Parts: sequence; C-alpha cells; structure tokens
Amino acid sequence: MEPAVHKSWRRVFHNLHRAFIIPKRNSSGWADHAAASPHSSHVKSTLLVSRLYQPSNLRDMGLDSQVAGEMSCKSQRLMQQAGLIHPSNPGCYYYLPTAVRSMEKLIRVIDQEMQGIGGQKLDMPSLCSADLWKASERWDLMGKELFRLKDRHGTDYCLGPTHEEAVTTLVAHQATLSYRQLPLLLYQITRKFRDEPKPKFGLLRGREFYMKDMYSFDVSEEAAHQTYESVCQAYTRLFARLGLRCVQVQADTGNIGGTLSHEFQLPADIGEDRLLVCGNCSFSANVETLSSDKTDCPRCSTGSLVESKGIEVGHTFYLGKKYSHVFEATFSSAQNKLTTAEMGCYGLGVTRILAAAIEVMSTEEEIRWPGLIAPYQVCVLPPKKGSKVDEASVLAEELVQTLGEALPCLRGEVVLDDRTQMSIGKRLKDACRLGYPYIVVVGQGALEETPKFEVICQQTGETMFLSKDGVLDLLGKVETL
Repeated sequence: MEPAVHKSWRRVFHNLHRAFIIPKRNSSGWADHAAASPHSSHVKSTLLVSRLYQPSNLRDMGLDSQVAGEMSCKSQRLMQQAGLIHPSNPGCYYYLPTAVRSMEKLIRVIDQEMQGIGGQKLDMPSLCSADLWKASERWDLMGKELFRLKDRHGTDYCLGPTHEEAVTTLVAHQATLSYRQLPLLLYQITRKFRDEPKPKFGLLRGREFYMKDMYSFDVSEEAAHQTYESVCQAYTRLFARLGLRCVQVQADTGNIGGTLSHEFQLPADIGEDRLLVCGNCSFSANVETLSSDKTDCPRCSTGSLVESKGIEVGHTFYLGKKYSHVFEATFSSAQNKLTTAEMGCYGLGVTRILAAAIEVMSTEEEIRWPGLIAPYQVCVLPPKKGSKVDEASVLAEELVQTLGEALPCLRGEVVLDDRTQMSIGKRLKDACRLGYPYIVVVGQGALEETPKFEVICQQTGETMFLSKDGVLDLLGKVETL
C-alpha cells in the first residue's frame, strides 16, 4: 500500500502542474491559452483586429498628428494614421507592433541576402569611444551631426552613426588573420544616431533610425573590388525581391572617405537627392559628382542626362586602407608577411526603406506594401452582426482556420476583422487603407449552395469571386518569409 504522505505530495504536484502548465504554441505562433486554464478561455488563437495594438486614426486624413515644426510627407501621414508609428520628439518615433512586424520581415530579407554572400552578423556598441574617432580624424570632421556625451569620469563618447572605427579596431585586436580567412564580411542591424538639424518626413530623415552596416576586409584591391561588386549585386536583388525600382548611381564619398562610392536611390518627387540619368546608356550619378553645367553623358557621349529626384536607401564605399592603416588591421599573406587589409563599407537604411516603400507605392489614402514585408497578408471580413447574412460568420471563422492549417505559408499571416458592430463597407475601407495585400469578404455569396468569397487583391486592384478551394489555390501562391 502506498504511504499516505506520498499520496498527499502527489496531489500537491498535480495541482501545481495544473496551475503553472505552460501553454502550447499553435501553428500561427499565438499561444493557445484555453488548454492551460479555464480562466483564460477568452483568449483566442485567431488573430483578431480588435486585439491588435494599432491605434489608428483612419477617419482623419488631415495633418493634425504632424510633429510640430516638421515637414510632413505621404508616408509619414499614412504611417501615423494607420498606427504604425507615433511621434516621440523631433526625429524620434515609437515603432508600434504592426510596423515592427514589417521591419522584422525586412530584416529577414536583408539577412538572407547578406548571408548569401558570406556576411556574418554581429552587434557592436552604440556608445563609441572618442579616442577611436579622433584617431581617424572624424571626431572634428563630423561636426554637429555627431551626438557627443561624457561619462562621470569626463571621458568623451559619441552615439555611433556608423562603425568603421569600431569594427576595424575589433578586427585589429584579434589574433592575426590569415589570407585564407578573407574576404571577411561583418555586418550588424542596429539603431543609429545623427543630430539632424531639421528632422523631417517621418522615418525618411530622423535622428534615431535602424541601419544595416556591413564592413569587408580583403587581401588586395582587386579582391576588394570583387567584394564591392558582390554587395552591390546583393542590394539589387534585395530591392527586386521587394518590388522596388531602385537606381544605382555614382556618388560622392563624403566624410566616410574612400575612392569609390555608389548610392541606391528610389525615384520619388519628395526625394532630397538630385539624380542625373542617361537616356541612352545605363549611366547614372548624383548631381554632386558632376559639374553643374554637364548635360552630355560622360560614358557614351551621345545621350542626354535627365534630372530626377530620389530617396537614398543604400550606400556603398570602397575604403581602401583609410581605416585599416590607422588601426593596424592586418592579415598574414601567402608569403607569411603582415599586410594591411583592403576595406569596404556598405549601408542600408532599414527604417528608411520601410518608409520609402510606402512613399513610392501607396496612394494618397491607402498604404501599399511590398508583398514580402506586409505585416499581415490576408484580412477576412465576416458579415455585420445582426445583418441578413450574419449566419455566414461561421464560414469566415472556418476559412481563417483552414487557411492557417492548409497553407503553412499563411500561418500567423491571416487576420479576422471581428469588429462586427461595423458594416462590411466601413471595415473594407479600413482594410484597404491599412494595405492588407489580400482582403476576403464573407458576404451574400457565402450563403449560396456553393459558397463564394469576394477576394480583393490590393496590388492589382482586381476583385474575384472564388469558392473555398479557389481561395486556397490563390492564397497558396503568396510568397512569405
């Protein structure tokens, strides 16, 4: 017979297990709390619009939410009204959950492309020593754009807008590199800081922003140019995957230095950069790199240069030995001699890409996302509660569950607009403004003998009436990460 004390302890452990059971994750990534506790049955695994923290102001299309003293633009207005961002102080924003979800997808695409060419991800301190910046002579060169501070001991630091000094010091302080380890490509995606005199246009020109910065170390100038070209090609692939028309233009090296530089520009009327593009060949350049009266193409000599505006979303630099010489970043050559590495650096404005994509793709009232980084791919609209077709609501819920179960690519990507106190028309207008790539309306057609669902494709503007199998077939082709 089992001792009574053992029985009592068994009951204690059983009760503890019931009280603290860890909820399982369902296929969409949301916690299914119903199995964990009878008191949490109100928490559903379905993604519901009413539960998303997205404090939108879609009814007000004015500029009341504009940050005082800042110039506004379409992307800033749309992102604030849609509850994607919220102003904190000039040049700084809260990134709200829906925007973070899109940004995380963008970062995954960037990671894929950078790691595809051999990039290794790391994370460097944002607080940078003034000594390093003084050694490279950029402490004074950067002027007022550099956020500077002192610690309690009076030591000078800056908040890093870029990390050439830091990464070169890191590599220089490690055990001697072998030529067999090169090219070495190190990159990070972190917050950067720049004391902009006049922040404007939301995330397009702020004081605090996210950036991908990569740094390469090579054995020779020839090898460094090959690495430079491979990064440029990766950038081109990245923007192609996002469906963004990006122009690679010859650019000035600025205070970063080096002897070769290119910008990646998204053509846009609000762009602050002036671009010159040849209509005859592929030559393109920032106007800063050419004489002001230049009208003929310097490459083909026959084409005329046409000026347009662009938003800079990426920048590449061949640095040579500018930093590696100062900080003694060397490697052991095939002849067993210490040799100074050739360097390059390559930036992508992560939050700027996000805002610029909305700027160039959206209408004045409706957000349009690059499909790959849309926060959610599908929004399902059930009928209004109490309407003549209210009984079709169950079909909407079943469709959401089926999409998540039958299509792995859509798990966690389908949102149900459960605000059924509102008409379908009002919710449809909201869904269009928020930019869901696909909107599925469950209305009168769902009550037919063979239920039909209205599917709206935001990218093409096409509306289709499809059976459940037709919906699955269409949405099964959606590319997700």
